[in-house]
Amino acid sequence: MARWRLSRLSGPGDSAVAAGEPSCAVFPADNPWNTDISAYPVHPRSDAFVNSVGRTERLHPDFGTVWNGAPIGIPYVIVPGSQPKVPVSFDYADESDPGPYPVPPDAPIEGSSNSGGDRHVLVIDNDNCALYEMFDAHPVNGGESWTAGSGAVFNLNSNALRPDFWTSGDAAGLPIFPGLVRYEEVVERGSSTTRCGSRSVRHSVPLFIPPLISPPTTPTRTCRLWDFAFA
Repeated sequence: MARWRLSRLSGPGDSAVAAGEPSCAVFPADNPWNTDISAYPVHPRSDAFVNSVGRTERLHPDFGTVWNGAPIGIPYVIVPGSQPKVPVSFDYADESDPGPYPVPPDAPIEGSSNSGGDRHVLVIDNDNCALYEMFDAHPVNGGESWTAGSGAVFNLNSNALRPDFWTSGDAAGLPIFPGLVRYEEVVERGSSTTRCGSRSVRHSVPLFIPPLISPPTTPTRTCRLWDFAFA
């Protein structure tokens, strides 16, 4: 079964409920995340991709529910440019962008603060149009600093890619936030008079399939993840 990644649709009392949309554009219009590929030719290995997933299988959205007692989906938080930056240390420091990062002490963590999973933390600096992402993030001393497996900083006004074969907060070396299907896209864009309204997802969404391409194809930076982006 193929899996696609979504932002958590959080429930009452969750600090990640309706985190909002950043005022910055999420990368330029000509960025691969924002490119309409509906008229592109089919990849020569399209049949292999589909067969690896299963032609009769359904997509499984990791979306806004609870599994084994933990919420599914990846939350994020939007902060102002005045948000204090705190030190962050990384296990994979040689492939991570060094801190400090503007992470609030109560930043939402994927899977909750007790999670034993990927524990992604996503922070958007709304004034400076910068995206900070961490994998396996843990607050230290109430958030005075953080530790993480890896981390990356992305300029939302730029199409710059990470170095070849570098990881990010995501093992493919890509940003996570631009590929999330967000609450504001599927719910808040609708109108009260037209149930479907203008709800739409206007960017690529990561689809996880067995690795069939090596070396990685742009914009993916590594071969470490079963990852294929589609629009």
